[in-house]
Amino acid sequence: MDVLGRTELAFPRSLPEFQRLFPDDAACAVFLERTRWRDGFACPHCGVAAEPFRIATRPGVLTCRACRRQTGLMVGTVMERSHTPLSTWFWAAYLVASQTQGMSAVQFQRQLGLTRYETAFGILHKLRAGMVRPEQDRIGSKTGSHVEVDETYVGGKTRGEGRGVHHKALVAAAVEVRHRQPGSAQDKRKDGRYAGRVRLSIAADRGGEALCGFVESAVMLEALIVTDNWSGYGNLRTRGYNHHAIAECGDPEVSEEFLPVIHLVFSNLKTWLNGTHHGVSAKHLQAYLNEFTFRFNRRHHPFSAFRSLLSIAGEVEAPTYAQLYSGQWVHTTSSGCLC
Repeated sequence: MDVLGRTELAFPRSLPEFQRLFPDDAACAVFLERTRWRDGFACPHCGVAAEPFRIATRPGVLTCRACRRQTGLMVGTVMERSHTPLSTWFWAAYLVASQTQGMSAVQFQRQLGLTRYETAFGILHKLRAGMVRPEQDRIGSKTGSHVEVDETYVGGKTRGEGRGVHHKALVAAAVEVRHRQPGSAQDKRKDGRYAGRVRLSIAADRGGEALCGFVESAVMLEALIVTDNWSGYGNLRTRGYNHHAIAECGDPEVSEEFLPVIHLVFSNLKTWLNGTHHGVSAKHLQAYLNEFTFRFNRRHHPFSAFRSLLSIAGEVEAPTYAQLYSGQWVHTTSSGCLC
């Protein structure tokens, strides 16, 4: 459950305020308990709702007064079976959610003084698994907006293999296009259009089954969708969408006129991947797309994204270090099941 509307959960707006709210593991445990049980602790074993026994030396463990069974605050969350202190997890969630450009594993390791890179890598990937809400809705429902859909290749330069696309991943994207109120400060920029929510996913290919499948999982039916004239989007109208295909004919002015917002999203995505992370591997690309989506959709309230992340991360399964490195873990997509 996203907790943007839960005003009873405090969230820090600065580093000094974060240190004041979460000085130790006990303070972090109290916040995590309130996040998981809004109306107070309810034992998951016997169902009794009552104040639990608390162990001073183990703030992450609660004991039911009725059945005397213990419940771990980190059980069933992305932090389960972790030996990392709870305060370190909170620092990670705060830094990842509140910083506009995000943070690489190397930067995170340096900031928190972790001895092993693998620990930082694992923590950040577990948090990325918690950036996709299980009940995430589809975009395009807002009245007066339309959705731009396009695809792009993501990957580094390849030398010595000739022309064509080598070792690149195809990423499909859909973004809501909203309109500013007339007379506002930026209503003349791109004719007053700006980006709403975005959905990103790795696509298997540029065929109609893959691209139209992505649209169906990411966009509400009957929404107005604008794409280029690529044949892969040709069946959208028969699938229940109000589809408008624009013939660009290689003219950049046409793209700027009809698909400006989606191309801006692609530009920001590639700048972030290359600037912050200096490129990512194909097997983990979807996790980074989820992080970009999470931060982009909450860019107007980055500090409240911290409590949102902790709430979502308390409801989803996360990969182990071994699963990440072996490639067994399949990263959740932010728009359905398209990989």
